[in-house]
Amino acid sequence: MEKVSVIGGGAWGTALAQMLAAAGRTTLIWALEEEVVASINGSHVNELYLPDVPLHTDLRATSELAEAAAADLTLLVTPAQFLRPVTAGLSKHLKPGVPAVICAKGIEQGSHALMSEVLSDTLAEAPQAVLSGPTFAIEVAKGLPTAVTLACSDENLGGKIVEAVGQPHFRPYWTDDVIGAQIGGAVKNVLAIACGIVAGRNMGDNARAALMT
Repeated sequence: MEKVSVIGGGAWGTALAQMLAAAGRTTLIWALEEEVVASINGSHVNELYLPDVPLHTDLRATSELAEAAAADLTLLVTPAQFLRPVTAGLSKHLKPGVPAVICAKGIEQGSHALMSEVLSDTLAEAPQAVLSGPTFAIEVAKGLPTAVTLACSDENLGGKIVEAVGQPHFRPYWTDDVIGAQIGGAVKNVLAIACGIVAGRNMGDNARAALMT
């Protein structure tokens, strides 16, 4: 898994791509916005989403899904509500058997589908995994210590993905609980907002503890 494509040119996708490129992986990032592609390729920075982080000079960007599909490993880092249309487009080009790692957190509106269920509809032949955890993009991009969960029902494949994306400062821990990892990733953002409201209204630690329990 030396050739990695990151589908999504936001802050999180850029941070993951930067980490992999710095580790020596041949890394290509797909972005919808042409200005993001031009900024990464021309100035080695994502001016729109991660402007304070200089990017590795070997990191390249494209707006063509066909080009991004030519990889050994695909990280899906689009916003949750865009995962279905983007992967439907990717399905026309991705070779069967190329693992797809879901890095988007959320539940699809309308269908209430988990991201793995969306992927089963659009990329049915792609082995799946889920990458989730408490992460700030800028800290990952700067190489600060981070621990995440890598959920995959196939332990052998999960181990290969852990080896491919894991770095001394970015440590994935494998689990086979694909459903739990996705629900935890979606719910924790809601709880974080609620805790912020409690703090903003000066309601105290007791109220925050009650909210969390």
